[in-house]
Amino acid sequence: MYKALWNLLPGPTPVKLLLALAIAVGVFFLLMEVVFPQVSLLMPYNDVAV
Repeated sequence: MYKALWNLLPGPTPVKLLLALAIAVGVFFLLMEVVFPQVSLLMPYNDVAV
């Protein structure tokens, strides 16, 4: 699967490496800023009762 994704990226190996790194950083920040805050509202650890 990773081979197929690698082959979809354009350019020589250094360009592919930079694109893969940029995509990974973009996905990381998307998860941290959008997805995880929305999911955390649905998690039961916010509902604490002692």
